[in-house]
Amino acid sequence: MYPPIFPVVNSSSAVRALLKSGPGELRFYQWGLAPQPVQKPYAVWSRVYGEPGNYLGQVPDADSFTLQIDIYSDSAETSRNVALAIRDAIEPVSYITNWLGESRDPDTKNYRYSFQNDWIVERA
Repeated sequence: MYPPIFPVVNSSSAVRALLKSGPGELRFYQWGLAPQPVQKPYAVWSRVYGEPGNYLGQVPDADSFTLQIDIYSDSAETSRNVALAIRDAIEPVSYITNWLGESRDPDTKNYRYSFQNDWIVERA
């Protein structure tokens, strides 16, 4: 019932080069679980939508999910570079469905890059 987003992203050396802050620590968090204060850049993911693959006469064999990924940094270039690395890590196993754009928070001055991706996860 969970897409394997963290293990997929964590297996990417490009992502680790940008988001690794110490042994075993990747600054890629489920939404709402990033420690504060957190070193930038960092990224968060959240489940926007999910459903089982329902069938008549049998138990579902897969679940589908839409996730949103948001990258935060001190510069637009850095947030874009992290987005590219995450995109390259997840595209072999999921589908990018929406580029949600870029913004800058008026209070924190953080740059944000945001996109969504869809997963079909087979049940074990």
